[in-house]
Amino acid sequence: MVLRLLGGLRADSVVIGSATDDVSLSNAARIAEAWTERGGQVLDTVTWPESAASWLRQARRFTGPAPDAWIVTGTPPGWIGMGRRLVRDTNWSGRRTVATAALADPALISAGGVDTFDGLRGAHANGTAWEITRTILIDHEGPEATGRQPSPRR
Repeated sequence: MVLRLLGGLRADSVVIGSATDDVSLSNAARIAEAWTERGGQVLDTVTWPESAASWLRQARRFTGPAPDAWIVTGTPPGWIGMGRRLVRDTNWSGRRTVATAALADPALISAGGVDTFDGLRGAHANGTAWEITRTILIDHEGPEATGRQPSPRR
């Protein structure tokens, strides 16, 4: 599903970002392999800790190659800090980013702040999609936006 969402962004090149826990690293490796098998290019894979003094080095490395899109697999604590840094100091856009299921968490929005993750979308483990619109996490009923009224989670 993550790759299908990337297709909607018309991306060829990506940078993959990951927390350092085993699940996130495994997801990043699987996604990278699947993306390259489809003919996509992985420009870099960047990891970050759950807590850091600033995340500036990781944020610059994450955005430096200027990919068509970004892929994120991680947990809310690290991604909140990384996301804040990305918004403040780089050209990163949530609208050009696809994430895995662990980031479909309303706590991410409240801790990150208004608009930090606006446009971020991702895939639930069951194959359905989610997205963040300003301060609302929206779950889509089908594998993609269906045109039906989404159900927001606050």
